[in-house]
Amino acid sequence: MNDAIRALPKVLLHEHLDGSLREATLFDLLHARGLPCPAPDPEALGRWFDARTHAGSLVDYLRGFDLTVAAMATPAAQQRVAFEAAEDARAEGCVLAEFRIAPLLFEAHGLSGEASVEALLAGLRRSRLACGLIVCAMRHLPPAQTMRAARLALAYKDHGVVGFDLAGAERGHPPAEHVAALNLVRDAGLALTLHAGEADDAERVIEAIRLGASRIGHGIRLADVIGDPQRGHLIDQARMSGAHFEVCPTSNVHTGATASIAAHPITALWRAGLSVGINTDNRLMSRITLGGECAALLVHTPLALHDLTRMQRQAALHSFLGPEAKAAALAALDRHAAAPSSST
Repeated sequence: MNDAIRALPKVLLHEHLDGSLREATLFDLLHARGLPCPAPDPEALGRWFDARTHAGSLVDYLRGFDLTVAAMATPAAQQRVAFEAAEDARAEGCVLAEFRIAPLLFEAHGLSGEASVEALLAGLRRSRLACGLIVCAMRHLPPAQTMRAARLALAYKDHGVVGFDLAGAERGHPPAEHVAALNLVRDAGLALTLHAGEADDAERVIEAIRLGASRIGHGIRLADVIGDPQRGHLIDQARMSGAHFEVCPTSNVHTGATASIAAHPITALWRAGLSVGINTDNRLMSRITLGGECAALLVHTPLALHDLTRMQRQAALHSFLGPEAKAAALAALDRHAAAPSSST
């Protein structure tokens, strides 16, 4: 199984750069900026995160980002983190990847949004992996801040920024609060992927789709309405929209969105005919790799390798990267499927 997972060409669409640093990199950056580190060495720092994976709620889970954001608040640090994330994905067999971050978070630490985006894009360009950057706005902040993030994303639309997202604490902050910024981005031709249905109800997924999102971050609460005579039509609406669901199984367990990988709704969503992909969300915070996500699904759910292969294809088809990158990813998947050793 491990050999089959390693050989599978993978597509990563949902990974937060500030949640996916290498332990050694975070350790170095904290010390370089003179910031307190909760562990004496990188290995101990990894164990520190191990002890905090099961935060139990999205709000508690997000607190770990206070450490990483402060550590990353220089152009050199951001370039390093972006490059290493792309290289880590490439080493795992990714043929295409998109990474996301909220650049305006670094303003509190003295780094402008423009400097942040430029450094991140420079880091991604250093990698041989086909990849792009998604700019996030934090949904709990005022709509004016979301508009600033939207304008920042549009300024780099033709320079490596491939999409826009609303991230952060979901419940109590519906996407419609930020409709002006979402309209601006959509009308300018920049793709939308919105976190929805992770910590809030299924209706938020449909709201995000109606606001122009072609991809949904997580979206697993939509499974709650399967078979519901009053709300089951929401599944039909999501399926008919063609939206792709960027599912992050391990992260969902750690935030309390689902009890376990075995109980995760990914199988139900897939069998309901939705377009689904597999993602890490936050490698550091959740102590996961993309290969590890795939292995956990094969061990603990009814999904088979051919399901995971089809999910990679769905992810490639829904990437925000250009036609050339998507075609190359699909060709890699075709070659893999045609190989004599392939068991997909």
